[in-house]
Amino acid sequence: MELQGKIAVVTGGASGIGLATVKTFVEKGAKVVIADFDEQNGMQAESALRETGADVLFVKVDVSIEEAVESLIAETVKTYGKIDIIVNNAGVGILGEAHEMTYEEYQKVISINQDGVFFGAKYAIREMLKTGGGVIINTSSILGSVGEPGAFPYNASKGAVNLMTKSLALQYANRGIRVNAVAPGYVESGMVNKEALGDFYDNLVAKHPVGRLGNPEEIAHAVVFLCENEFVTGTTILVDGGYTAQ
Repeated sequence: MELQGKIAVVTGGASGIGLATVKTFVEKGAKVVIADFDEQNGMQAESALRETGADVLFVKVDVSIEEAVESLIAETVKTYGKIDIIVNNAGVGILGEAHEMTYEEYQKVISINQDGVFFGAKYAIREMLKTGGGVIINTSSILGSVGEPGAFPYNASKGAVNLMTKSLALQYANRGIRVNAVAPGYVESGMVNKEALGDFYDNLVAKHPVGRLGNPEEIAHAVVFLCENEFVTGTTILVDGGYTAQ
C-alpha cells in the first residue's frame, strides 16, 4: 500500500507519538487530519507543517465523546472526500491504588483509551466500506500485555484495545479493512524524560534491555509498516526495546 495521496486521521496528533506519525505520513505523501483536544499545539503543528508544503488540517476533538468523533470523520470526508487510514492514538493514564480510585478517575481513562478506539473505528469503517477498504491502527501499550502496579485502568484499557483490534480485524478482513495495533514501551516525551522524572527515569530505562527508552519516531515507523504491508491484520506489534521479552 502506497501512502502517497492517502487520507489519514491521527488522533492525539498534536504531540508525541501522534505528531511523529503525522510527520511520517506527510513525508510519505499522505494528507493528514491532526485530531487532538490540545488546540494550541494542534494549531501550531498545522501551521508548521503547512509551511513545509504539507496538506494537513487540525480538528479539535474529544475522542471520549461519540458525536465529536462522528463530526471529525465527517469533516475529514467533507474536506478530502474519503478516509483511508485512521490512527486511534489519543490516550491518557493515571497512577493510583485501585481501592482508593474513584469511578470518575477510572472511567476517564476507559472513555478515552477504549471508547475512543470504538468511536474512531466505528465512523471510519462506515466511510471505508463506501470506498472499498482502509486501514485502522490502534495505539496500545506494553501495559496491554503485562501488568503495572498502580496502572489498573490503563492496563484494562490497553488490554481491551489488543482484543478489539483482533475482533475488528476478523470482522472486516473480507471487506478490505485491515486492523492492527502498535504497543510501545516507554517513550521519551514531554513528561517522560530525565529532567522530569529524576531517579525514576533510570528505573524505567533499566526495564528496557536495550538500555534506553524509545523515541516517537520509532513508534511512527511501526505504524507506517502496519499501513504499508497488506498481509498484516489482527496483530499487535510490540515496539518496546525488549521490555516484554523478559
